Amino acid sequence: MKTLLVTGGAGFIGGNFVLDALARGGVRIINLDVLTYAGNPDTLGPLEGNPGHTFAKGDIGDAGCVNALLSAHQPDAVVNFAAESHVDRSIDGPAAFVQTNVVGTLTLLECVLAYWRGLPADRREGFRFLHVSTDEVYGSLGASGRFSEQSPYRPNSPYSASKAASDHLVRAFHHTYGLPTLTTNCSNNYGPYQFPEKLIPLIIQKALAGEPLPVYGDGRNVRDWLYVLDHCAAITRVLEDGQPGEVYNIGGDAERENIHVVKTICAHLDARRPLADGRARESLITYVTDRPGHDRRYAIDASRIREELGWRPSESFETGIARTIDWYLDNQAWVRRVLDGSYRMERLGECAA
Repeated sequence: MKTLLVTGGAGFIGGNFVLDALARGGVRIINLDVLTYAGNPDTLGPLEGNPGHTFAKGDIGDAGCVNALLSAHQPDAVVNFAAESHVDRSIDGPAAFVQTNVVGTLTLLECVLAYWRGLPADRREGFRFLHVSTDEVYGSLGASGRFSEQSPYRPNSPYSASKAASDHLVRAFHHTYGLPTLTTNCSNNYGPYQFPEKLIPLIIQKALAGEPLPVYGDGRNVRDWLYVLDHCAAITRVLEDGQPGEVYNIGGDAERENIHVVKTICAHLDARRPLADGRARESLITYVTDRPGHDRRYAIDASRIREELGWRPSESFETGIARTIDWYLDNQAWVRRVLDGSYRMERLGECAA
């Protein structure tokens, strides 16, 4: 049975990965998460009493903590989800993003490198460090084209700049020291357990409450939407068969304008939970001042992972958004516990300075 050290495994994507991996079986997971506002122990509730899951509260920037976990549990791979991840928050406070995404990743890499060097030759050969990143490092697209693994890095926000820096560090540790790294760059994830500051869960919650639905700018910004469990399956495939030192782009092949996403959520909720006054939720849409430096369009060319590793998304946007809305309707207790006073679905990231 393989042992994985998963960092950020109480967050949105990391939590889904941990739940999915343990449901599949055949792995033991050591889950390291510092439990910031976006790290939610409730997400891991289904794993209570599961002998295959060990949770450790700690920071990837704490070398003592990381070294102790590596020594005690002897993982066969490290999967790094730990990151500050919200663009709007990075506009308000970029230093925290540099500290976690750059300095923290560097500390983690240094610890893992020392651990890997001390492994027996056979285990050293099979070890992997998988770094989970974002398509936002590539910048913004025009009306056509897609990001490939060869696309130049052109980050436009403090968040994407910090992720780009971490990607470069991972690449450098492979080419300089031989650490067997893998990097994945994914498109916009959505699905269960997502903190309600991101577009889809935010709109679901506000629409349920009959509140105004804020849409940045003209609403025509395009994202390639990826259902989170499809992303988890892709990461598993890369971890199993990806080539060390390589990058794999993961996309949902589901480009949609933000306004289309919002209107789709409105239509689903009108059918499932009509407002008491009979209003159509589209009437709640409110266009607000655009985010500073808002990238116009992202789209992923996922042909490499499809052709080399046989992965493709199982959910279309239509099926994935329906599953997501149903999950939030069925798990309002989880949402209420997340909204504990530190975040009340207010707008973030208005300051361009």
